[in-house]
Amino acid sequence: MALTMKMVRLFLCVLSVFVSLVSERLVVLAAFSQSLDSDFTFTLPAGRKECFYQTMKNDASLEIEYQVLDGAGLDVDFTVFSPSGQMLFSDYHKSDGVHTIDTEEGDYMFCFDNTFSSVSEKLIFFELILDNMDTDEDPDDWKEYVQGTDILDMKLEDIMDTINNVKARLGKSSQIQTLLRAFEARDRNIQESNFERVNFWSVVNLIAMVLVSGVQVYLVRSLFEDKRKIRT
Repeated sequence: MALTMKMVRLFLCVLSVFVSLVSERLVVLAAFSQSLDSDFTFTLPAGRKECFYQTMKNDASLEIEYQVLDGAGLDVDFTVFSPSGQMLFSDYHKSDGVHTIDTEEGDYMFCFDNTFSSVSEKLIFFELILDNMDTDEDPDDWKEYVQGTDILDMKLEDIMDTINNVKARLGKSSQIQTLLRAFEARDRNIQESNFERVNFWSVVNLIAMVLVSGVQVYLVRSLFEDKRKIRT
């Protein structure tokens, strides 16, 4: 009985050490970031130009993807400027686009221009994907918080790689789903616009057919009317 109690106490002690190590490891892993992404949808009025800014670091990567979801022509002008004011990319009358930039430190500006349209506003979706935006901390600093790895024979590097791979794939899946939702929204807007046009011209054709039928009936009846006057 005493031997059993000792074994139970030993097992609980080892388990508590393992839990503490894993919890510390997971807290440190939270500081790692494979990529940051955000997406926005906004309305660009006719004859207007809207610009946005994104602060970046040296040796990072910025990916910008945009789509025009609604509006006449489904097109917009798009430009990207470096922190020094140099134009990096420019798209004219495009419905969508993707651009990737190896960044330097500073504020990047990207603009959507609808000044060429004086009537139609545009509904625009864009997504920013920021890579290598981690802090300047040494990636191996987490090892300072872990003790007793030799005792438990834990391969924490493998755990880190696995978790980072899962995080990267989940982030990629989220980005793909966001893009699919944007495509679906644009297709739905196109279908609704086509539906309204079909209904409008159907009504116009129906009215024209009724008018033509009325005119034809009137003309046919007028051919058979006797306009001679009878004297008594």
